[in-house]
Amino acid sequence: MQAMEIAALAAKIRQNIARVVVGKDDMAQLLLAAIFARGHVLLEDVPGTGKTVTARSLAKSVSGSFSRIQFTPDLLPSDITGTRVYRPEEGQFVFHRGPVFANILLADEINRATPRTQSALLECMEESQVTEGGVSYPLPQPFLVLATQNPIEIQGTFPLPEAQLDRFLMRLTPGYPEDGEAVEILKRFQSDEPLAELESVCGCEELLQAQEAVRHCAAADCVMEYVAALCRATREDERALLGVSPRGMLAMLRAAQALAMTEGREHVIPDDIQRLAVPVWAHRVIPRGFGNAAELSRQIVLDAVQNTPAPTETR
Repeated sequence: MQAMEIAALAAKIRQNIARVVVGKDDMAQLLLAAIFARGHVLLEDVPGTGKTVTARSLAKSVSGSFSRIQFTPDLLPSDITGTRVYRPEEGQFVFHRGPVFANILLADEINRATPRTQSALLECMEESQVTEGGVSYPLPQPFLVLATQNPIEIQGTFPLPEAQLDRFLMRLTPGYPEDGEAVEILKRFQSDEPLAELESVCGCEELLQAQEAVRHCAAADCVMEYVAALCRATREDERALLGVSPRGMLAMLRAAQALAMTEGREHVIPDDIQRLAVPVWAHRVIPRGFGNAAELSRQIVLDAVQNTPAPTETR
């Protein structure tokens, strides 16, 4: 697929999502960039801002299997990945696949599950497979985890460890709608249920072709040097206990390649890096001290972008 074809595919999916979700076109574009980059997304915001609706709208726009898991403290790892079941007629144990075996997995309120259960997703997200009884079972492709969590409510929740946060390509915050968008939401849902009427607009094969194509998006040496310099700036910041790792650096390159292709470009530009800096890196930075850790992490990334010279075109 060429860049213009990927841009047309992305626009078609965004328009379909917009039939349900009002005023979140920028977030929808970042979601699609994550999908095309084979990455997973964490949607984090206060209740009622459309996290689950956005995830379900994206899943319905893309034909393929879909599973939703409501994470709770009593959820077990086998409830996600599956377990072996004894079949008397066959005289042996047979692996019964769990809901993780889907193209789109919605992990709702992921921080309500225990760390043991949360860790069951690590292998799935990193290697796209489940290992049970010494046997590895590949997950269907494409495979995307859309997880939601509420950062305000802490009672009965278990914060995601850094190792698992690092598995998410992006962390996005839907935010509250503007007044005009709020009125449009009221009108749209007054007598209809747009999500129930939503239909798919593309197939899994198209997504796989797009995922393969974005890997060939060009990135100049100066752009790669810019990414490396930004990562170093987050690590050298005195406010940071842990800066962006090499995994985060590679994640930025993949995300920037995908974002460029969704805009019809065959090459990455510094603007792509700057636009993706907070969604891709803020959740990977661990600040020192107390206070609002998420806001401080975000500020560390923004300061790195502001203080690091971006490459310019030579003539």
